[in-house]
Parts: sequence; structure tokens; C-alpha cells
Amino acid sequence: MIEPFLGTWKLVSSKNFEDYMKELGLDFAVWDVAGSVKPSVTISLNGEKVNIQTESPLKNTMISFKLGEEFDETTADNRQVKSTVTLEEGSMIQVQKWLGKETTIKRKIVEGKMVVECIMNDVVSTRVYEKE
Repeated sequence: MIEPFLGTWKLVSSKNFEDYMKELGLDFAVWDVAGSVKPSVTISLNGEKVNIQTESPLKNTMISFKLGEEFDETTADNRQVKSTVTLEEGSMIQVQKWLGKETTIKRKIVEGKMVVECIMNDVVSTRVYEKE
């Protein structure tokens, strides 16, 4: 089920991302700059481990995990979170928990594009990536 996600993806559109970053509790300086960056994301498989590498002019990040197993993650905005990634009905769902807060990042393939919904409380940001 992970196969459709494999490859390198480039951000082509983003809606409501600044509001999402505000909801995360990030300050203006962070979300003002981060909102203008168009990262590329490479998703690969190494045995049982899924790797997600995000590259942008601001910061590069890499996470490596087994589906369904909690792991420690330092996010691009330097939050220390506990993450769990599962596959459900064709979607890759990542839940990040920190300091009593929780956000969900839902990735799905729609018409050959990767649609990423970033959800926190009642704020939803939709980011669309195309394969490079």
C-alpha cells in the first residue's frame, strides 16, 4: 500500500498553511517565511522502514519509521514530538503529539498527485504535490 507514495514530490499549491502554522503555536517570523517555501519530499522504503526526506531552502529533515510504531521526531519547526504513521484506506496518516497537543498529517494520492491535509483542531491546510 505504500508504493503509490514512493518517489520525489514537489509542492505545487498550498491553502491555509499560515493558519495551520499559527494553530501549531509558531510565531509570525517562522510561518511568514515557511509559508513561502516550496519543499520537495522524497518517500522511500528501506526494508520495513519508510523514509520521508523533506528538502527546502530553509531546512532539510528526515524521518525513518516502521508503520504503526511510535517514534521520536524533531519537526522542521523544532518541535519535539512523538509520531505514529499508519496506512488506512489508501491514506498515510501521521499523528504528532507534544505538550498535550496533537496534529494529524494525512497524505493521499489523488489523480497522480499527493494531497496532504495538515489538521489541528478545526484548522485544515491542504497542500498538493506533483511527482518530479
